[in-house]
Amino acid sequence: MPLLLRPSLVAAALAAGALPCLAPQALAQNARLDVAVQGVRNDQGAIRCGLFAKAEGFREPGQELRAVDAKPSGGQARCGFDSLEPGTYALAVFHAERGEAQLEYGIFGQPKQGVGFSNNPSIRFGAPSFQDASFQLQSPATELNVQLKY
Repeated sequence: MPLLLRPSLVAAALAAGALPCLAPQALAQNARLDVAVQGVRNDQGAIRCGLFAKAEGFREPGQELRAVDAKPSGGQARCGFDSLEPGTYALAVFHAERGEAQLEYGIFGQPKQGVGFSNNPSIRFGAPSFQDASFQLQSPATELNVQLKY
């Protein structure tokens, strides 16, 4: 009498057997982002780095995929993000000299704090789009330099 297996059992067996093969590959896909922030005008407060994974909500407080604070020293700071999936991201940075949680704007809509973005796009006529600031995160690591503008 032939052994008959139901399709659901075959699928489950195949999936269970495939998982151990996928696990090492998935671990190898994790990437790190290292950001060197330059042009910091003093060592007060914190440098706040926000990493965004999509255009919707780019630069909006609370919409970042991850956020990291760094202590400025000697005109620079470093932000690091671990365990990221390779892909397209954009970074927004500001200098919270007085510990501000969010970027503040003046009368004409200009930021009161130093700001910077991945790719260092021009901000003369307003904040950049996600597309202007987007970059490709590669595995195992990507390094970016961001220049603050006050």
